[in-house]
Amino acid sequence: MLHRVLTAVLAAALFLAPASASATKHKTTASARATNGSLQLFSTESAAQKHCPRDQVVWLNTNSGIYHEKGMRWYGNTRAGAYVCRKEADAAGDRDTRNGQ
Repeated sequence: MLHRVLTAVLAAALFLAPASASATKHKTTASARATNGSLQLFSTESAAQKHCPRDQVVWLNTNSGIYHEKGMRWYGNTRAGAYVCRKEADAAGDRDTRNGQ
């Protein structure tokens, strides 16, 4: 009986999780801006550009710590990520997709 209850709870959790994650295009946060330590994460490119008007906006894969420039294949297209300012990403220890490959 306990096994059936736990299975039902797990199934419900898995069923509901994708619905809440699909509310935004990418898995960032519910707000337009979040922080990852001292790094500001943005859910839109325009919000990031407003934060750093004199810097390049890049897409950061938040799982790997690798960022991609506009026009690259993975720019805005990883499962977990956010738009960030390039200088802030470098200062936080993240790296360009071309470095180290």
